[in-house]
Amino acid sequence: MLKTALKIALATIAAAPLAGLATKADASEREKVFFQSVEGSWSGPGEIVAGKYKGTKFVCNFDGDTPQGGVGMALDGNCRVGVFTQPMKASVVRGKGGFKGTFLDGAAGKGLDVTSGKVIGNDVIFALNRSSLSGAMRARITGRDTMQITISVKVEEEMVPVIGMKLKRVDTGAVSAIARD
Repeated sequence: MLKTALKIALATIAAAPLAGLATKADASEREKVFFQSVEGSWSGPGEIVAGKYKGTKFVCNFDGDTPQGGVGMALDGNCRVGVFTQPMKASVVRGKGGFKGTFLDGAAGKGLDVTSGKVIGNDVIFALNRSSLSGAMRARITGRDTMQITISVKVEEEMVPVIGMKLKRVDTGAVSAIARD
């Protein structure tokens, strides 16, 4: 369960927040600018806030990049709980049908699928699926170099928050500085 929770957290990060939408062309350009702004190195603590592992704290480190010629994000890194480290890899890309992506090897393997997404201001909400598990990730840029992430799972008819993370930029990359201006 802990590994699944951490994997959901990373899938969440891969589906990083975007700016508001106006038209398809504007949206695509705004999304590109947003994803460029989250390129680079990020690190921060997280905590499982519900369920069997409630109170478990972890720390994640990620390097983010954008796909050539596309709108989206690829993340590569790890999360650590005590002395245990779990490699994490995720990607999400906007296609004709909206956002799609995978965490690790996707729901067909031991990971998760990002099946859709919706951008509202500085927030993005992505639908997450794996077998009978469904949930959502909300990511919000709360400051120039800070991103807050909440992952919730559907329990009966209610969405219950299970993971919270606060990531901070740990580099001063040229791409991120240009994108923020």
